[in-house]
Amino acid sequence: MKLVTFRRKGAAFTQVGAVEGSEVKVLASYPDMITALDAGVAKLKRSAATAASISLMDVDLLAPIPRPSKLICIGLNYRDHAIESNMAMPKIPTVFCKFATAIVGPGVPVVLPKISTQPDYEAEFAFVIGKGGRHIKAANWAEHVIGYTIINDVSARDIQLATSQWVMGKTFDTFAPMGPYVTTADEIADPHNLGISLTLNGQKLQDSNTRELIFKLPELIEYLSGIMTLETGDVVSTGTPAGVGFARKPPIYLKAGDEMVVAVDGLGELKNPVVAE
Repeated sequence: MKLVTFRRKGAAFTQVGAVEGSEVKVLASYPDMITALDAGVAKLKRSAATAASISLMDVDLLAPIPRPSKLICIGLNYRDHAIESNMAMPKIPTVFCKFATAIVGPGVPVVLPKISTQPDYEAEFAFVIGKGGRHIKAANWAEHVIGYTIINDVSARDIQLATSQWVMGKTFDTFAPMGPYVTTADEIADPHNLGISLTLNGQKLQDSNTRELIFKLPELIEYLSGIMTLETGDVVSTGTPAGVGFARKPPIYLKAGDEMVVAVDGLGELKNPVVAE
């Protein structure tokens, strides 16, 4: 299933649905995505089987999980990106977060802040927690992942690298585009073998595969759940591959008028334009 949060054009409220071809099956029993994820895929499939449909042309897709309890991000988690950043390979996951005000959906402009001169892009593959828990064993990771989505971890490099703590450079409003949907785990045979790319104005600048992850999903879930309770709807963005703007010679930073497209095999494309604040 491809689960979405959407708003009918002209409507003031949001709904949850499942994309099937050119239509959205309206999952009217669920007021929000976290409630839907908590119900589980089997119930959602039964609901979709008898649900009314609406054309995709008649809706605006929002971030599939507009306000997760946690948006956890993993830094330096691709071998090639650690090398291009001139940083040592991490021995334990590097973890930071983005706040909910950073989250926007597909097609929504990323706003470049006035106080940064080095805004950058980062294509990322993310997993979504279905069944929460604490102290989850790596061997049981698949029981807790309900699906996958795309994140663009937009980063203001000058703010990010001004201190040892990355959060402020990562969590400007609009700096976490997400979507276009949550693809349920049963549709992805191997999350550790998915092509991931980013194009900027039609030029492919990142092109890798999730098999290059340093810390894979089992390790991340065991590590994170040993520190905090993972909850339904939590999103974990697993890091970005090589090709980011600040590591290029000369650097490529985002500017107003740009368009970013992140693609991950099986998860669709996440497109966002760029505007100045």
